[in-house]
Formats: sequence, C-alpha cells, structure tokens
Amino acid sequence: MRVVVKVDDYDEAVRFYRDVLGAEEELQIHGEGDERVTILDVGRATLELSTPAQVDMIDRVEVGRSVSPRIRVAFEVTDVDSATTRLVEAGAELVAPPTRTPWDSLNSRLEAPAGLQLTLFEELDQQG
Repeated sequence: MRVVVKVDDYDEAVRFYRDVLGAEEELQIHGEGDERVTILDVGRATLELSTPAQVDMIDRVEVGRSVSPRIRVAFEVTDVDSATTRLVEAGAELVAPPTRTPWDSLNSRLEAPAGLQLTLFEELDQQG
C-alpha cells in the first residue's frame, strides 16, 4: 500500500519525513517545472478502519480530548520519547506527549508537515 500526500512545501516535507523521522528514500523523480515526487519506505503498511467511537476513545487515551482528523498516520518507533523530541525540534507541533495506553504502548501525537496528524508509538510489551 502507498499513501500519497499532496504537499504545499515539498522540500520541508521531504526534510521532515526522510531526514528527521528517518524514512528511507526509495525513489525521487523530478519532472518539468515543479513536478517532483519522493517515495519513502516507512515499513509495512496496514489499514486501520475504526468507528467514530473507537477513534474518540483513542483520542481520550492519547490526548485527553477528540482531535483526530479523518486520516491519521501512525509510525512505530523504538524510542517514542526521543523521536517525539526530535520531530518537535524539527517543526512538528506537539498535540500530546508520550502516554502509556491500556494496550501497553507508549504513544505521542503530533501535527506534522504536509497537514498530517501523526501518532508515534512504541510497543512496550515486547520489551519484556
């Protein structure tokens, strides 16, 4: 699966997601004029279909209030505290700091370049 995002500030989005978040560049093509695309490897994709009640519950757990747009992108990281700090320092807006969830993960919420709301999550039960 590939998620395609139309971005107003292409250079900022590439810098943020490739250089700061660490997504590996697979392909970059520049056409005529301002036609540019960068495809980043962000790992295995899943499609999470949730009812509004489920999304509201997740928002309450992670943020304390309803904030989710229709589409939110979640990235698994190995250290949610440092990844959150790094992304905020790179220009993301912190919506909610890392919070332990009932499903045993540590999740933070950010407003990021390209108009995307992100959840960063670290699975804690695998640390054993």
